[in-house]
Amino acid sequence: MAPEKIISERPSAATAIEKPSESGREVPGKKAELVSAWPEKKLEPVAPAKNVAITGITTAAPMSNYQKQRAADIDNILADGLDEIFLKMDPNQQKEFRQKGEETVIKINTLLDRAQVKMNKVIALIKQWLQMIPGINHFFLEQEAKIKADRIVRLRDKF
Repeated sequence: MAPEKIISERPSAATAIEKPSESGREVPGKKAELVSAWPEKKLEPVAPAKNVAITGITTAAPMSNYQKQRAADIDNILADGLDEIFLKMDPNQQKEFRQKGEETVIKINTLLDRAQVKMNKVIALIKQWLQMIPGINHFFLEQEAKIKADRIVRLRDKF
């Protein structure tokens, strides 16, 4: 019994097809062109999905109502007790501090969506944000980051 030849139903991606010249004759010395057996797909540009969070930063994934509420609560926790410090900054520092805080809120909010929350990551994000305060005491930074992180992780149980 002879082995059967398996024929693929799908042609190869590129096959050599000789195209005759306009006169219908082969031109000696002319190489065959590689032509795709599948028609080309035209890709249309798609605008990325944007969702403006409460904080004003755009995110790729849309946020549900509880995520928006949790983001607002995280923002309140982070801002708690920093009013005087914020007002002592010059306007450029205030703007940068606010933007970094909004980014921190979004990152922490996504961390809280995971099954297991790593407290060290939350603390590290808060520390990076608080280090923007000029002349901040190292011990104050550590203490505030841990207190705020603890309050934020407790929020996870609330929702």
